[in-house]
Amino acid sequence: MQERRPTVSQPHIIIAGGGIGGLSAACALLQSGFCVTVLEQSAVLSEVGAGVQISANGARALFALGLEKVLQAVWCEPTGKEVRMWNSGRTWKLFDLGAISRDRYGAPYFMVHRADLHRLLYEAVKALAPDAVRLGSRCMGFTQSTDGIAAHLEAGDDVCGDVLVAADGVHSVIRNKLFGDERAEFTGCVAWRGLIAADKLPDRLRRPIGVNWIGPGGHVVHYLLRSGDLLNFVGVVERRDWQLESWTTPGSAEECLADFRGWHADVLLMIRHIATPYKWALLSRQPLPHWTRGRVTLLGDAAHPTLPMMAQGANMAIEDAIVLARCLADSKHDVAAGLQRYEKARLERTSRLVRAADDNVKRFHNPVLGSIEGAEQYVQREWQEPRVKERYDWVFRYDPVASPI
Repeated sequence: MQERRPTVSQPHIIIAGGGIGGLSAACALLQSGFCVTVLEQSAVLSEVGAGVQISANGARALFALGLEKVLQAVWCEPTGKEVRMWNSGRTWKLFDLGAISRDRYGAPYFMVHRADLHRLLYEAVKALAPDAVRLGSRCMGFTQSTDGIAAHLEAGDDVCGDVLVAADGVHSVIRNKLFGDERAEFTGCVAWRGLIAADKLPDRLRRPIGVNWIGPGGHVVHYLLRSGDLLNFVGVVERRDWQLESWTTPGSAEECLADFRGWHADVLLMIRHIATPYKWALLSRQPLPHWTRGRVTLLGDAAHPTLPMMAQGANMAIEDAIVLARCLADSKHDVAAGLQRYEKARLERTSRLVRAADDNVKRFHNPVLGSIEGAEQYVQREWQEPRVKERYDWVFRYDPVASPI
């Protein structure tokens, strides 16, 4: 996307939320010539200490924003992904990455620390418009008319513009104002996350491979970050005594170890080296039939919160950002029509990804994985190459920069 400086005649886009999705949208819109204000509730802009997987579809979007070179300095590009059995450690190849991803999909698949990606997006926005991000500004509602929209801040003042984009996350205030309080259902799963200094681990756990351990009632994902200095750990287990949906609640290594009792020694070794494990309940939500009303629309987790089992939450938000900017750029004299085009372009794909993540819960946690014979047959069936391509090719091949809008 070519950079163009905003002019006073361009529509003013207000974005509620300064996370990865909100900043991606700000960057894309600024590069398309819009005036942008990002309203971020936190007094200090920061992200949680966790990893994120960026597949080719997300990489294309980030590269379109001009971030390829700076991302290369902080990412880890794995050579592939593999599936391992929860108790024996037996390993099957899931799919190749590295050069294969570049050749097949035209872009790399890489892992990056969320804080690094967030920082680079923030720096890109500031370079385009130094005052675009307003910290300590929580959007609590809005009033719209045929002439514009006013975002109402918690402090009592308003920010006026032409469009309001709600990128305020899974607990979106704006979404609830538009469509009412949604019903989120507890999945019966609790997730653990943590970071490990890679030099504390043996070489077999420091390979440039994304690993997915699968077992009856749980799974574990781990991969390297920051040029191999850190290992990102995410473990999901079925239990019903914890239903708080927060990424920042600390647990203990003892509790996490108890949740994975009987798992392979490598899994337990990683848990013992997590400085502070955090836990959160996984809640499932049905895809919304609509995101947009008038001058207001949703983006990222506010629009399509998803379980992490497809590793596509961040990718979807970044895709949204590129497509939103394209649709508004093509409809500058009718922003409401541009928002409708954006919703139409994104609704089917994101809904399909939400459902695919739900399906993977059953796939990763299947009870047949409890027996050696059942596990062998199940993995051979579910992870044979045609089945894997069926599940992932359509995800990775999508190009938000060139897809029809």
